[in-house]
Amino acid sequence: MDLRVALIGYGTGGSVFHAPLISSVPGMRLAAVVTRAPERQRAARERYPDADVVDRADRLWGAPGAYDLVVVAAPNRQHVPLARTALTAGVPVVVDKPVAASAADARSLAALSAVRGLPVFPFHNRRWDGDYRTAARLIASGALGDVHRFESRFERWRPEVSESWKESTDPRDAGGILFDLGSHLIDQVIALFGRPARVYAELGTRRAGATAPDDAFVALAHPGGARSHLWMSATAAQLGPRFRVLGSRASYTVSGMDPQEEQLRAGLTPKDPGYGIAPPESHGLLGVPGEAAPEPTSPGAYQEFYASVARSLRDGAPPPTTLADAINGLEVIEAAARSAAEGAVVDLDAQ
Repeated sequence: MDLRVALIGYGTGGSVFHAPLISSVPGMRLAAVVTRAPERQRAARERYPDADVVDRADRLWGAPGAYDLVVVAAPNRQHVPLARTALTAGVPVVVDKPVAASAADARSLAALSAVRGLPVFPFHNRRWDGDYRTAARLIASGALGDVHRFESRFERWRPEVSESWKESTDPRDAGGILFDLGSHLIDQVIALFGRPARVYAELGTRRAGATAPDDAFVALAHPGGARSHLWMSATAAQLGPRFRVLGSRASYTVSGMDPQEEQLRAGLTPKDPGYGIAPPESHGLLGVPGEAAPEPTSPGAYQEFYASVARSLRDGAPPPTTLADAINGLEVIEAAARSAAEGAVVDLDAQ
């Protein structure tokens, strides 16, 4: 019997990412979509005619046992309240990033998860970017030697400020570039190198009319000796390399973005031929000066997140991500904000 999934939110996160990915995984069924906007309700019904489309999340809880998983893809300030309601109703939860607006809120959610004996899976989908999977593979294989520095950029050119809760300075909205793009980059390096020991950051608000940070640099010192340098920006008129990983034996450099988001926006799904495949011209380079060669990019596979969730729920397999991961990431974000405000390096364990 298929796992019945209820999706709360049908904006970009729900319609572009979660719904197509859920629907592409064997053994999962998109059973309900919650969205208030009439145009989004029409779009959901058209694309997923077998799903119930309702206007309020509280309509999900009327029939106990109706759903096997709830996915929270609503605005950030609703993540924890909706996840808590789902857990209280006895349903496991996927929560989009950032899981919470603060590490304290995420810890409170973890406490409820433990009491209820139900998992919460943070949607850290960028672990399944093809270029990141390639970098992780090269690091794990020893092809780079000991990694000295891991440089990662998620940059955009968006000079105009849009009206969105993502531009909010209200702490409950978890707005700004550090929570938005930084959540991805920080989670990736924590998955590779572990929780950092020290954090240094610079935050800027560059665009006319902007109030939340739209340009950031974060430097992390990991216990094993690796250093992560992370850039995120909405004001990059020219984009730097996506990854540059420097090791004792070789380096890996790749530019451009993983194709999955663009493919999903265009209506493709993991069921379509060519999904997640980066063209040869976008492959990175592996080696040393004068001896670098193209390194094929591993396929991107966002659908593997939900396939792993299904295995975890059905068979007790390890989860794809944990709340501990999300809490570590939020602690880094909070330390970065403090570092930028004070102009100082923050010892993460001394906070």
